[in-house]
Amino acid sequence: MRKSFGLLLFASGGLLLAFAVARYTIGMVRADEARSAWNDAEARATVALARSMAAPHPDVVLGIGAPVARIVIPRIDLDEIVLEGVDGDELNAGPGHLPGSVLPGERGNSVISAHRDRHFSHLDALNVGDTIRTESGRFANTWVVVSTRVLDKDAPALFNTRGPTLTLTTCWPIRYLGPAPDRLIVTARPVGPRPPRRGVSPSSRAASAASAS
Repeated sequence: MRKSFGLLLFASGGLLLAFAVARYTIGMVRADEARSAWNDAEARATVALARSMAAPHPDVVLGIGAPVARIVIPRIDLDEIVLEGVDGDELNAGPGHLPGSVLPGERGNSVISAHRDRHFSHLDALNVGDTIRTESGRFANTWVVVSTRVLDKDAPALFNTRGPTLTLTTCWPIRYLGPAPDRLIVTARPVGPRPPRRGVSPSSRAASAASAS
């Protein structure tokens, strides 16, 4: 009798442990899904205002998800390929270029966004005077950071510019639990004139990268 009772307790304990592990695993999966959905929603909020402010760019039409640029930021040890688009799939893979804004190096404001817990997790370490390098199609530019701003997520922050401008955006505060209330805006200007590289167009570079993959 005691043996049977002991076996029953052992079996019950095993079932309770398995149930607890299963619930923990399900909770972890759901937490990851929730975090991904939350990050996607934050990214869309980050660029919603920018989309209404950016000027259309009729010269180059690239498919969503196409690699359009490379960005290197020595201060935060970042070296990433920028994809066209700012939705979940693109920002999960790398920084995203805002459709409708110009490509880095062209005349106008080029807007690049990324998640604050992913590729731009150390964007707050950038200071005025730090340098950024970009390659995009015919252009290879070195930029210098001229301003960093924290603004309310609903405040106008991104505007058209006449000269080449690079704007990096992410949600703020970077290390914050819950939906971030603000946006970090980093603005950079090119260092000296950089003539276009010959023989390479943005569309042909994107097509070559897509065919290689």
